[in-house]
Amino acid sequence: MIPLIEFRDLYKLYPMGDTVVHAVDGISMKIYEGEFVAIVGQSGSGKSTCMNIIGCLDVPTHGSYFLGGKDVSKMNDNELAEIRNKMIGFIFQQYNLLAKLNVVENVEAPLIYAGAAKSDRRKRALEVLERVGLSDKIKNLPKQLSGGQQQRVSIARALAGKPKLLLCDEPTGALDSKTGKEVLQLLQEIHKEGNTVVLITHDNAIASKAERIIRLEDGKVVYDGPAKGAPKPVSVEDGGEG
Repeated sequence: MIPLIEFRDLYKLYPMGDTVVHAVDGISMKIYEGEFVAIVGQSGSGKSTCMNIIGCLDVPTHGSYFLGGKDVSKMNDNELAEIRNKMIGFIFQQYNLLAKLNVVENVEAPLIYAGAAKSDRRKRALEVLERVGLSDKIKNLPKQLSGGQQQRVSIARALAGKPKLLLCDEPTGALDSKTGKEVLQLLQEIHKEGNTVVLITHDNAIASKAERIIRLEDGKVVYDGPAKGAPKPVSVEDGGEG
């Protein structure tokens, strides 16, 4: 079985004066279609760099990254943009909704770039908005919604193109505890419907809601296994970028 995501001895290096920072330091890992995986680590662990590479927003310095069996580590910017549009649904901490568009138009936006017909765009947008419980808010602007509702719109937008992968960057980071739990529950339900979910987080409690945890420290994998019973990290989580 071909992995959906595969890192092969992957490095990302950043020159910093006289030194070189190994943001990702020789990682090899495989994530298969239908998994729910949390990549977790504190500031400087490499999790954000891994997310950018998985999302085709950055390329490795050395090693290979395969997405759906294709080596995307050698692709040019246009090829990466096409892969992002067709294969990956992004869910961000800050929602990234377009303020002047209403809810259904925000969900339709990536389908326009994908070249979908207008009638198909609207039909698909309404389907996914119903799925996330917002069919009564389709004419609202983002500013008229709560934080949790805005995140549900961003989840609907990510689902609209039927991507192979949902890539979630701290999706509960801007939400209160109760709303964050509701969003996590929605992601768990979406996963159970057959979607592949990769969750990037600094929070071990959030990571534990996935089925599998990949824990990073100093650009290396220090744990890769079931979320249930995963050992707690020795280092203190600080919630920063990594």
